Amino acid sequence: MAYSAGFTPHPKVSYANAAPTGTASEAEYLEIALTETRDPERLRLLLDESLPTGLDVIDAVEARTPHLAERLEASRWELRLDGVPVEEARRAVEAFLAADAVEVRRQTKKGLRAFDARAAVVALEAFPDAGTGTGPAAAGGSDEGPTRPCAILRLVVRHDTPAVRPDDVLSGLRAVADLAPPVPAAVTRLAQGPLDAETGSVGDPLAPDRDAAAATPSGAAGQQAAVVPETTG
Repeated sequence: MAYSAGFTPHPKVSYANAAPTGTASEAEYLEIALTETRDPERLRLLLDESLPTGLDVIDAVEARTPHLAERLEASRWELRLDGVPVEEARRAVEAFLAADAVEVRRQTKKGLRAFDARAAVVALEAFPDAGTGTGPAAAGGSDEGPTRPCAILRLVVRHDTPAVRPDDVLSGLRAVADLAPPVPAAVTRLAQGPLDAETGSVGDPLAPDRDAAAATPSGAAGQQAAVVPETTG
């Protein structure tokens, strides 16, 4: 690993757009500078072995193109709302999407700040949780009796300034439709990367590096980019 120069050298590791504290994530990215070129898969295995269980390095590529952070244009999230019927969640989603703007407030270092949570939301849908007895998995019936309702929200948010987080969207759903889950939502980032605004899909930010590596011989970059899924607390 390469280190910075100066009186107190530090490893050259750059983290890009980390998930908010308290959320789980399957798509966290970092760049590591190396002193010499290494096989990306070998690097991935060594990094993965050094990390605690549940913190897994699932991919690594040689960085052949610049500006990884700029490719992280949007995130795709899943929010589990235990105790919320899917019909109630769908009504709240319809009200949120129909609004021209949804003002929410968040406490920041500079005090309470108000901003629009609607503008950054590219896609938002509500689904039944298959394990609650309300989704497709329950079609065959069950002898276990009624289960607690649970709605699943799937959300694509553009990385704007100020950043709109999943909890801001939940605040917006409460503001426009009085949606108030009885327990905190379980939030997981499923992906982040370049945004296709027409489809609302989030692409692979490492695709340009993969394409460049396939087109040219390995050896010149001396730097690796790794994607790390993690749970933060």
